Amino acid sequence: MAKQHEERGGVSSFVCKSRRALIFADDIIHVLVAVTLLVSALLMLVFTVSNFAEISITSILLVINDVLFVLIIMELLWTVIRYLRRQEFSLNPFISIGIISSLRRILMLEAQMSMVGHGESYYLLAELGINTGIVFVLVIAYFMINKADREKAAQAKV
Repeated sequence: MAKQHEERGGVSSFVCKSRRALIFADDIIHVLVAVTLLVSALLMLVFTVSNFAEISITSILLVINDVLFVLIIMELLWTVIRYLRRQEFSLNPFISIGIISSLRRILMLEAQMSMVGHGESYYLLAELGINTGIVFVLVIAYFMINKADREKAAQAKV
């Protein structure tokens, strides 16, 4: 009986050590991802400066597009940081990313529509409508999630 208990203790010890090693490896990978995201955001900002070489409507739209892309990268970075802090998972950053992505596309579509003839504008207009609908749905989802979080916090206080 004591021998079986020792074997279980050995297996249990092995499982605990393995779990700690896997969690450590997971944290290392998340740190590397976070550093990669930060470097990517910085490089994107440096790349964005090159769009100021000539001032035109196109270059300004490209700057806005690139800056919004940097915001998306930073939202992803904060999600990784929240994970490393072992904070509760939240959908809000992903909803923000979706809203920023759709707005980014809307801005680029508007630019394309102003530069393209009327023949292709129906497809662009349809895509514009779809992205506008996506923003609308994501904003509603954002407010619903925040309302649920507030109600959950109020119930926790009681």
